[in-house]
Amino acid sequence: MPGTFEPIPGGGAAVALDDVEISIIRSLAVQLLELIGPGPAEDAPGDPLAELFAEGPSEPPADPVLKRLFPDAYCDPEETSASPKEAEERRAYSSEFRRFTENDLRAGKRDNALAVIRSLDALTAAGEGGAVLRLSPEESRRWLGALNDLRLAIGARLEIADEDDTDLLYRLPDEDPRKPMVMAYLWLGGLQETLVATLMP
Repeated sequence: MPGTFEPIPGGGAAVALDDVEISIIRSLAVQLLELIGPGPAEDAPGDPLAELFAEGPSEPPADPVLKRLFPDAYCDPEETSASPKEAEERRAYSSEFRRFTENDLRAGKRDNALAVIRSLDALTAAGEGGAVLRLSPEESRRWLGALNDLRLAIGARLEIADEDDTDLLYRLPDEDPRKPMVMAYLWLGGLQETLVATLMP
């Protein structure tokens, strides 16, 4: 079980993690939370409807990681065949779509990252020297979402655009400063793949 998720009776998944692995995943999840930022209700904590009726941003984020996590719905940056009018229409549709959906997307990603942090905190509070993390089916889905977001974030920082870029990462020399981030990216990919397998019927 070390380093891979396995299904457990009754649904859900389990993985053995040592203290270093727990620390790495928790740190990455905290960084992801900080990057995503607080919800709109943070400005009005006494108003329970603030987040429900708050409109999201209409422009894509400037940060390349956030751009990867919250891509435009109708605009393809690789698309060059669209006429100027079509491109303008797509930008308008994307802007409108983003305005009404991004807050919910951010909230979902925050919830997933928080679920990871809380489950790891509960694990470390129960003992030392690593432990077996056991997740319910719902927790497994939240972990899967968070692992996907973490890999997207790291992939954006590494400027991974396609499979060829991933192949190049395997051949990086040990002294390359990107090597630790690459190792985290590949390791999280293995966790994600085995967690997907546990959720398949």
